[in-house]
Amino acid sequence: MEGLEHSLAIVELFNKLFSRPVAALLALIGVKVENPANCIPDYVVMVLIVAAFLTVFLGLAARKRRMVPGKLQSVLELIIMFFEGQLVEIIGPEGKKYLPMLGTVGLFIFCSNLLGLIPGLMSPTSKLNVTIGCALTVFVYYHYQGIKSQGVLKYLKHFMGPVPALAPLMIPIELISHFSRPVSLSIRLFSNIFAEDVLIVVIASIIPYFLPLPFMALSIFTGFLQAFIFILLACIYISGAIAHEEEQEEHADHAPAHAAA
Repeated sequence: MEGLEHSLAIVELFNKLFSRPVAALLALIGVKVENPANCIPDYVVMVLIVAAFLTVFLGLAARKRRMVPGKLQSVLELIIMFFEGQLVEIIGPEGKKYLPMLGTVGLFIFCSNLLGLIPGLMSPTSKLNVTIGCALTVFVYYHYQGIKSQGVLKYLKHFMGPVPALAPLMIPIELISHFSRPVSLSIRLFSNIFAEDVLIVVIASIIPYFLPLPFMALSIFTGFLQAFIFILLACIYISGAIAHEEEQEEHADHAPAHAAA
């Protein structure tokens, strides 16, 4: 993998401008930087580019809303409707309140996946550090929503399983299941985007210009698909975190009715 690394001009420029100030700030909190002139990784620069683009683009687009939407507003409304549709279908009507969080993560991942198609840039999601960050964000968020929705004790209770006697068996299984989720999310996204970027680079180095174009077109679809899968799983995790106790109560309410019948 080291042989595949290459220096990007924009990363070198960013380090020339900001590396030493960043290294000085890190030194103030006790973090020693081995190379103060080049301490900002390429994926951090790419993440900042994506974040800046989304902030500026969506901020400007939100200011130009009209009663009769134009092309750009229509596209953005379709994107919002797409996210809302997934949230409502999986979580229910209350799922719309999770749109800001999951919409932000979804757009960030999608734009990050496509960034590597621009010459001179790379996909930050082709780095495991970035995908782990996205996965841990979802991991912390859905647990927080579960605790917020049910309370700490009730939320932790579902780790014990439906039968208290099985708690010693269920707790390790549940913990392994939950902690494997960020691992699965991060590795799936990283491996797919990394493989695509490497494939395009290799093909472009052999026969440039025309041959890589079909693979670049495929990368657009795959970039969308990977972002969609990531958000779909996040919706499922949130749904399980906030609805587990409600499902238990629903089953408990139905049980006496069946017994009486």
